[in-house]
Amino acid sequence: MTAAAMSFDLGSLRRRIVAGELSAAALAQEVLARLAAAGDDKVWIARVGEDALRQRAAALDAAVARDPSLLARLPLFGVPFAVKDNIDVAGLPTTAGCPAFAYAPAATAPAVARLIEAGALLVGKTNLDQFATGLVGTRSPYGVPRNPFDPRYIPGGSSSGSAVAVAAGLVSFALGTDTAGSGRVPAAFNNVVGLKPTRGRISTSGVVPACRSLDCVSIFALTAADAAALLAVCGVYEEADPFSRRMPPDAGAPATPFRFAVPRAADLEFFGDSDAPALFEHAAAALEALGGTRIEADLTSFFAAAALLYGGPWVAERLAAVEELYGRAPEALLPVTREIIAAGARHSAVDAFKASYRLAALRRESEALWQRAELLLVPTAGTIYSLAEIEADPVGRNTRLGRYTNFVNFFDLAAVALPAGFRRDGLPFGVTCIAPAFSDRALCALGEAFQRRLDLRLGATAHRLPPADAAASAPDGRIAVAVAGAHLSGMPLNGRLVELGAHLLERARTAPAYRMFLLDGAPARPGLLREAAGGSAFEIELWAMSAAALGTLVAETAPPLSVGTVLLADGRAVKGFLCEAAAAARAKDISAFGGWREYLRRR
Repeated sequence: MTAAAMSFDLGSLRRRIVAGELSAAALAQEVLARLAAAGDDKVWIARVGEDALRQRAAALDAAVARDPSLLARLPLFGVPFAVKDNIDVAGLPTTAGCPAFAYAPAATAPAVARLIEAGALLVGKTNLDQFATGLVGTRSPYGVPRNPFDPRYIPGGSSSGSAVAVAAGLVSFALGTDTAGSGRVPAAFNNVVGLKPTRGRISTSGVVPACRSLDCVSIFALTAADAAALLAVCGVYEEADPFSRRMPPDAGAPATPFRFAVPRAADLEFFGDSDAPALFEHAAAALEALGGTRIEADLTSFFAAAALLYGGPWVAERLAAVEELYGRAPEALLPVTREIIAAGARHSAVDAFKASYRLAALRRESEALWQRAELLLVPTAGTIYSLAEIEADPVGRNTRLGRYTNFVNFFDLAAVALPAGFRRDGLPFGVTCIAPAFSDRALCALGEAFQRRLDLRLGATAHRLPPADAAASAPDGRIAVAVAGAHLSGMPLNGRLVELGAHLLERARTAPAYRMFLLDGAPARPGLLREAAGGSAFEIELWAMSAAALGTLVAETAPPLSVGTVLLADGRAVKGFLCEAAAAARAKDISAFGGWREYLRRR
């Protein structure tokens, strides 16, 4: 296989794996070939050994050979991924970009563990700006990861290696972290998707803190649909993590039509980039074509909050994370990193309280925007800089890169960075969609539609978005799944669909070919059984979800229910919940009610 022959996006890989065309062992070998071809690209700090990678892949293949149903329970079977080297993985050192800080973690971070449990293949730990301090990708003693579009330009940071690994087609996805834009700026500079989820949506246990109260684990992927599917796997509440948060069961579906804000002309700054204004306008026009109504917004309060990040006492959180090393051996830090972190010692507790009051006031001012619009569209970065330009002004130009990112974590917002075109010199440009906390699913759904509208190449590869499954897909390319009982809107299990990134498509009816039975157990639920002849039609809901999320749902579905094919009244065939005949034989027939809601109303 070659990079030209195979895209690493989740949908393409899953289709080939399920069809039996691709094994985990073959994928591992392909990854090793691509790594060899990439050479010394400065992407990696530590890698899983070649033999260990092959053994893990072989073990996955052997497990599925013994139990083919296991494939449905492993939505990330064989999928290669990488992890930023400030996130713990047992068996690999954590350096946070500083050799003197390195340690051997006793446990794997929960976010990483969940991905591995879902069948993913860990390839290694990626390079970063030291202690996740920077947006440039050049502040590392391990070198500068090579920008796959032009090595004279910065890859963006701090999650530099993670973004480059995905863009270059070395892995399917990667985890990064985001405190001030570290999961978004590298996405823009490498033409990939960067999801900065709601704070606490993915556990930060096992992550070396930058500013612990603001840190997020982020996801780099080739598509927004992939990012949503990965969030469904690793975005799980962790009781032991005091910063973990539960996703509300009523988290809304994407609004259609929707209103989106753009910065007023006085707030738009591209720092002399002559191509960026037209590219940003093109992105805004694409959102309008998807049903959005554009308004202009005054972002004064947003930018004022952003200035607090490094100009205020929050920099003391960075010092708190490395206080022992800084006190013992400050020379172990790179000069620019040491200068930034040292500023934390200049702030008092009084400063911290005053700044927190100021931030609360700015956040309240900013909330007025969400009464006028569902989301905010901004450039991810106003421009990109060459390595030479950053070397000449490492702090000033880094600050410019955070103009549209620094306020997001402060204001507890979710964001997804999306590829939005290319400058005339071939370098990518990106935009970010921002919305209130727990809008992650809606942002990814819109991001997927946005990507299909622009139809750009994926990362630095020659591949484009895979085609939607026309036989049983939602308009945005996800799989349409029929639910008829406890997963319906407002019912006890509906929250799980929301957690998996699903959104409601429509209400419909089955073909008149089924019977409905009241099953034993809690919560109360029905089972649909296909009849060989005759039968009734029932009210159902269609929910759209990614292939990976559907795989997770299948794995969680216990007998007597299973996921199979459901026929609709209009002739479509979709995936949906069905009941085993043996269970139906001893259950109460409730077909006469015409649907689960009506049965609950009249019982």
